[in-house]
Amino acid sequence: MSYVEDPAPGYGGLAPRAAFGSDARSARSLSLNGDWLFRLSPSVPAAPAAIERDDFDDSAWSELPVPANWQLHGHGSPAYTNVAYPFPVNPPEVPSDNPTGDYRLRFTLSAEWQDEPAVLRFDGIDSCARIWLNGHELGVTKGSRLPAEFAVGPLLRTGENLLAVRVHQWSSGSYLEDQDMWWLSGIFRDVTLLARPDGGIADYWIRADYDHVTGQGTLRVEAGPDVRISVDELGIEDHPTGEPIPAGVVEPWSAELPRLYLGELRTAAERVPVRIGFRTVRVEDGQLKVNGRPVLLHGVNRHEHHPRFGRAVPGAAAVADIELMKRHNINAVRTSHYPPDPAFLELCDEYGLWVIDECDLETHGFGMLGWAGNPSDDPQWTDAYLDRMRRTVERDKNRPSVILWSLGNESHTGPNLARMASWTRERDETRPVHYEGDFECEYVDVYSRMYADHQEVDRIGRQEDENERRRELPFLLCEYAHAMGNGPGGLLEYRELFERHPRCQGGFVWEWIDHGITRQDADGREFFAYGGDFGEPIHDGHFIIDGLVFPDRSPSPGLTEFAKVIEPVRISGTSSGIRVENHYDFATLEHLTFSWQLEDEGIVVAEGRLEVPTVQPGQSAVVALPALTATTGESWLTVRAALSEDTRWAEAGHVVGWGQLPISAAAEPPAAGPAATVFRAPDQLQLGIGRFDPVSGMLTGIGGHQVTGPRLDLWRAPTENDRGSARPDEQAWRGAGLHRLQHRVADVTVEDGALVVRTRVAPPALGFGMFADYRWRADADGLRLRVDIEPDGEWPCSLPRLGLRMALPGAFERVEWFGGGPGEAYPDSRQAARIGRFAYGIDELQTPYVYPQENGNRTDVRWARLSTASGSEIRIEGSPVFDFTARRWTSEELDAAEHTVDLRPGELVHLNLDLAQHGLGSASCGPGVLPQYRLHARKDSFALTFRALS
Repeated sequence: MSYVEDPAPGYGGLAPRAAFGSDARSARSLSLNGDWLFRLSPSVPAAPAAIERDDFDDSAWSELPVPANWQLHGHGSPAYTNVAYPFPVNPPEVPSDNPTGDYRLRFTLSAEWQDEPAVLRFDGIDSCARIWLNGHELGVTKGSRLPAEFAVGPLLRTGENLLAVRVHQWSSGSYLEDQDMWWLSGIFRDVTLLARPDGGIADYWIRADYDHVTGQGTLRVEAGPDVRISVDELGIEDHPTGEPIPAGVVEPWSAELPRLYLGELRTAAERVPVRIGFRTVRVEDGQLKVNGRPVLLHGVNRHEHHPRFGRAVPGAAAVADIELMKRHNINAVRTSHYPPDPAFLELCDEYGLWVIDECDLETHGFGMLGWAGNPSDDPQWTDAYLDRMRRTVERDKNRPSVILWSLGNESHTGPNLARMASWTRERDETRPVHYEGDFECEYVDVYSRMYADHQEVDRIGRQEDENERRRELPFLLCEYAHAMGNGPGGLLEYRELFERHPRCQGGFVWEWIDHGITRQDADGREFFAYGGDFGEPIHDGHFIIDGLVFPDRSPSPGLTEFAKVIEPVRISGTSSGIRVENHYDFATLEHLTFSWQLEDEGIVVAEGRLEVPTVQPGQSAVVALPALTATTGESWLTVRAALSEDTRWAEAGHVVGWGQLPISAAAEPPAAGPAATVFRAPDQLQLGIGRFDPVSGMLTGIGGHQVTGPRLDLWRAPTENDRGSARPDEQAWRGAGLHRLQHRVADVTVEDGALVVRTRVAPPALGFGMFADYRWRADADGLRLRVDIEPDGEWPCSLPRLGLRMALPGAFERVEWFGGGPGEAYPDSRQAARIGRFAYGIDELQTPYVYPQENGNRTDVRWARLSTASGSEIRIEGSPVFDFTARRWTSEELDAAEHTVDLRPGELVHLNLDLAQHGLGSASCGPGVLPQYRLHARKDSFALTFRALS
């Protein structure tokens, strides 16, 4: 166990060097990915001896793909913790029950491999591996998400070769890898055999600087004494390296305009293609600047995750991530909390994303011990800390997308982190250093915080900070807007702060993807599992389900909202026309085509193209309104900015930004006709198209359809953010009994031709409540309801919702509405909702949050029409608007569900018609709902009209 528990980083490996990229090199390489023989033992002593020998009998072993995590292939189980270590904290010791996976691979080489040196490269092994080739030990590697290379040239054999790898689930390195993610083990990234010809290119570093004043580029290349470089586009032909190379006027690289120049490094023995992006990063005047301009980072934190393959993320999924990010206006990624697969950073170069490249380091679990024993402050861990930073920087130093190095995450502070920062600056003066845990900013170049609320960000922006060092630095929110479940809310207000204060340069939403793992229930229905679903004795439940995309990489409403809030083109109305604002940092709007549509009550009646002049970054222009057709109802002008041509990440026509302008208001509704009379029968009351229970006064039928309700409803299935924070709203709501309200009918009378039902709604055992009076009238056009609401007594808490609940027959399967859509919206998350006409099936209105909760609210609805397959319809109209949700289960059933498969459609459609809802916030791990979006008990009224149509 000595090497497993040794705090040192390992032994036998070569010095770290650059990842050479995916472009073909002239030197040979051989992928060793594929099916390997595998055996899992429960501990180190239980693992078989002599697995490195040719004559070892592995005939009983199973096969395991490489790359893969063994827990996702039937060997052990995944386990999730956010902070706590899943083993006793006694560094550097680990449990004796230490699952150990042995791998063996036989591969064949031609005689050509005998002619030159070679290295064996592992891009990722969790958490510690001992490696043999043809019976000879190569060494030990730790640092799970970092590459390790071993010299193997003299050991290679013509014909069959044997590679053996022993991987331990736990090691001393596990203390440095306590990131918020699944604990998964094995060889999960590529394994490659690489020729290293004599006189070849062992390593290289291309620094491509850009002078934003002159437009000139300069190449500085470190690659060895005999290496030469050519960049045909720049007229650089076979130029020696080792001295500055003037490149003339160049097009700079940025996330918006990711210009790469193709070049080649060459020696007599080897050629290496390179992609060069000219850019310069500086911290000047309290701002982070690229190419002389401050940048505003609209970013996400990205873990590597796939619902079936864990951290062995297929290349296609990484491409899908980046294309989704680009299509949703995201311009930056923090690689939480380790360097990603090197191919991902190549994609960032090509597609254009700013990157904070983070070291594979987190010791969060020591926080539960008051940081006693934290390796950040212990000299025996110094080499491991520095080794991890060296391997990060050396691997990714050639990536123009990387603009900040990050020392790691949530490892408190200490001299080991300060040494990492010092080494990084000495090695690479071209990029600033980031680390959130250095609260005093003693060894970092940017001030970084997690989950600072809006007020604190405003104070930081106004430089109301007692710490002078912090006041001098750019400010980033390395994590904010916790995207767990329904939410986050308050994104617009964060953006406004970033734009108000020049030193507040944006942030990174936590996080990109829900880490659900695909499983099936007893009926074969798939769902996504989270912490605790695999029998873990210690786990953090569904806290790992906190992304802007679901595990299958389908966008959540939160991602749609984020895309709208951060859109780089902002379109609004002015007294003189249409204002078009360019919020890019570098690009003009010449790559976009602007179009308009005029809709009359959601129906397009005219459309055309809008001519917009060139608008420089940070500037705006006002253009005249187009000539518009006269409309008869409520009409809106929608202006869209879309890509003019195909890009790598979206086709022409993809909408980058949009805005709406109200053109005409709705016509006044016709005056009510003669009121209908209330008729009494032995078992019901009849009022127009409505039937009512004579005792409760509750509506029981509309036209020929049986219904139940509506009646006052104050409850919603709590969201993750309702459950969060030090004083969670859910706790207050349940404490006030809002989930078990009781309704008392005080009176059912006829007054002035109206059916009036007076009620009091209140929780059991408590003295406060809500009066709700329902006043029903009917005429030839429909059934009209006015509800008057008034609090009774002292209310101790906010309200989840304020509205009505009713149930319709399950045959009503489709809803069409005119109002906000197409997706769900809530008071502090509604920027993506535009006014239009939309239609969906009831089931399509549901948002399949991995952990079920309140969802699907449509806002600012003027009217909604529910229909059956046979053509029957019930139409509901607001005076002027309402919110609605429609689903095949009750709020209580939604509240009780723990997975999507727990929700079984019933025989009814449950319809909420709301006056208001509480906001969302991001209190699952951030600030709660802003005051203006909190819903409190209040005196109010609202009116609806019901019609039965055929």
